Amino acid sequence: MAKSKKRKSLVPGAEQALEKFKVEIAAELGIMEGSGNSLESALEKYKHEIAGELGIDSYVKNQGWQDVSSGKCGAVGGRMGGRIGGNMVKRMIEMAEKQMAGK
Repeated sequence: MAKSKKRKSLVPGAEQALEKFKVEIAAELGIMEGSGNSLESALEKYKHEIAGELGIDSYVKNQGWQDVSSGKCGAVGGRMGGRIGGNMVKRMIEMAEKQMAGK
């Protein structure tokens, strides 16, 4: 059995800050609504919404994710990460521009 590598953080505490930022963006996008303020439950709900848009949600509900093609899974993950991550990057660029304009 191969040893799993422990990823070393370049900036201590960055993971917690990024998770907080991710929750903030997800809340702004309406992804957190009706999830009981849990990021995991919100992302699970959002994942099924996207699967519905792709026409695979009934299959997933009946069969589970294990037999869904990697292409379809990638499409779901890409839409999830793209929307949240894209808005995170957009916000970081806006913050950097404001900081640079202030100097």
